[in-house]
Amino acid sequence: MDWKLEVVPIPVADVEKAKEFYSERLGFVVDHDTRISPGVRVVQLTPRGSACSVVIGAATGTAPGAVQGLQLVVTDIDAARDELAGRGVEVSDVKHYAKDGTLAEGKGGEWNAFVFFNDLDGNGWILQEGPSR
Repeated sequence: MDWKLEVVPIPVADVEKAKEFYSERLGFVVDHDTRISPGVRVVQLTPRGSACSVVIGAATGTAPGAVQGLQLVVTDIDAARDELAGRGVEVSDVKHYAKDGTLAEGKGGEWNAFVFFNDLDGNGWILQEGPSR
């Protein structure tokens, strides 16, 4: 039996603003936008090429901004960083983890290049460069 992680809930304060951020700035595909009842709206979005989606909503049971460390893996971190910055996302410079565990400027070795950014509510995201598969 396969056990697949398919959806991760992301708590947000304003679903409409968050939908625009994730779809327009991050380029996620809007899978559905459902109003379950007055005041309860769920929007599911999927990063391009991903088998896992996110669901944004105000009623996730967690405070907006509480989710940290969500990771997207890309094959070209410089191009991905430039794309996000070009869409108005505030992104860090490319960084890597030094042998002492601190973050240093530039790329490290394989799997050791990262860019950090937050959504509008402060939920923390990380881009990580991985090799082409």
